[in-house]
Amino acid sequence: MADDVDARPGTVTLQDVLAAREGLADVLTPTPMEFSQALSDRTGVQVHLKCENLQRAGSFKMRGAYTRLSRLTAEEKARGVVAASAGNHAQGVALAARLLGIDAVVYMPHGASMPKLGATRGYGATVIQTGTTIDHCIAAAQEHAQQHGSVFVHPFDHQDIVAGQGTCGLEILEQVPDVKTILVCTGGGGLIAGIAAAVKGLRPDVKVVGVQAAEAAAWPASLQAGHPIPLESMSTMADGIAVGRPGDVPFGVVADLVDGMETVSESALARSVLFLVEHAKLVSEPAGAAATAHLLELGEQAAEHYEGPVVALISGGNIDPVLLQRILRKGMTVAGRYLQLQVRMPDGPGSLAGVLARLAELRCSVIEVQHQRRLPDLAVDEVAIWVTLETMGHEHADEVYQTLVDDGYRVER
Repeated sequence: MADDVDARPGTVTLQDVLAAREGLADVLTPTPMEFSQALSDRTGVQVHLKCENLQRAGSFKMRGAYTRLSRLTAEEKARGVVAASAGNHAQGVALAARLLGIDAVVYMPHGASMPKLGATRGYGATVIQTGTTIDHCIAAAQEHAQQHGSVFVHPFDHQDIVAGQGTCGLEILEQVPDVKTILVCTGGGGLIAGIAAAVKGLRPDVKVVGVQAAEAAAWPASLQAGHPIPLESMSTMADGIAVGRPGDVPFGVVADLVDGMETVSESALARSVLFLVEHAKLVSEPAGAAATAHLLELGEQAAEHYEGPVVALISGGNIDPVLLQRILRKGMTVAGRYLQLQVRMPDGPGSLAGVLARLAELRCSVIEVQHQRRLPDLAVDEVAIWVTLETMGHEHADEVYQTLVDDGYRVER
């Protein structure tokens, strides 16, 4: 299957995935499957987490990358490979190339996280940054391949890539034999297409559903139109699934075999990253948390949509610690764990101490306090403070706000 044309006609079958698994046997071991009591309690269905964030190179991408590179001819390997990625495919290709003794060049967008850049270089690849999206990088990598004779390794639009990713589906069926629903984080479609090919080939009764970030969701409109349609713009924290156009090879498989495509909000992605850290003790990047975000958004309605057991993929865990800090803060805000108030009070001795004492009685942790005496509508004997609090959730936040209002303070949330 090794050639320079990546987006070509054809499909991917169960036999292709089984063959890919043989090639990966000495390279990868199955990733863990963890039962999530917390998600099960919130949704009313039994939920398991497939931990591809614990895969070699930190995501499922190593499956497809190694499959693709291992099938190159000796002459193609000698020419080297070039790839394009926001980070996870980059690391998969870089590690696979190192294991196989192949020179690799990877185009990554400006703004790619420092850990992903560092890891890709650490595996031995030459990294070139260009553009701001995966699509920009793909175009640059294809031009590089034409100029230098390298083999272009597409992140999702090749049968070998799709077959390699599909080995994850085989593991799911073995680890949760009675699975009824599989939720898959979806970008270009390589992972969900491979899983669908494997799962539907063995268990056609299992429902396979994709989940995209709502701000980068090319699949719903494309499936409705019957062919890939590029997005005009994208804006999401989930860089790993921010793909502007579904791949041609995955599209045929997804259109034939996948049971649905859902979207999730940015707030839901942040909340999901926080949830996985707190309740599953697992670190996920936003793209990897899309499937669990969908379940969290559905809540108790999940049981009406999906039959259990449900397996939700955590597709990757390569996240910049700085971004993780920001996302956790946003997730805590969405969950009602952070509350910011403006409180107006008499500008006199003891006023601030009185408010802080009241907040202590209400079991709040004060994170930050700021004074403001120069607001245009403040009375001359009045001061405003902005106070950021850590609370125990939405109900507690509502209680704190209402208590201060009842105490006679002028309060804005």
